[in-house]
This record gives sequence, C-alpha cells and structure tokens, in this order.
Amino acid sequence: MNEKRLLLAVRRGQLTARIAAQRTALAEHSQAVKSICATGDQIGHALHWLRQRPLAVGAGVALLAAARPRRSWRWAKRGFFMWRGWQALRSGFNALR
Repeated sequence: MNEKRLLLAVRRGQLTARIAAQRTALAEHSQAVKSICATGDQIGHALHWLRQRPLAVGAGVALLAAARPRRSWRWAKRGFFMWRGWQALRSGFNALR
C-alpha cells in the first residue's frame, strides 16, 4: 500500500512539473497575442473617445475640408459610397434572417 502511495506521489510531482512547464510555455507564446490585444484596446479607447466628442470630430473634419477642399471632397465621396455599401450589406443580411 505504501508503494502505491509513493508511486502516486511521484506521478503527482511529475504532473505538477509538467503543468508548470506548460504554463511557462503558454506565457511565452502569449506575448505576441498580448501586444495585438493591447493595440486593439487602444483603438477601442480611441473610438470611444471619438464617439463621446462629436464636436471635436466635426471641427477636425471642417479644418481638413478648409485646408484641402479637393482632397476632402474625394474622401467624402469615398466615405459616402462606403457607407451606402455598408448599409446595403446590412439590410441584405437583415433580410436573410
């Protein structure tokens, strides 16, 4: 009976060491994902900031339009067509439901 307990204790120690090694490997491999997630979080915070301050966004767009009217008009047309395309896709997907 003691031999069985000894074998179980040895096996438990081996498994504990294996788990520790796996945790270390996982931590090392997750560093790349961590930096990508941090970038995504920053973008999310920036979008939240922009949504909370529409006046600042409007002022920036107006400033760009005044500084470069031709280029601003081209980007406005592109943005409008992208928005219309998105609206069409979204309504098409909603119709499929």
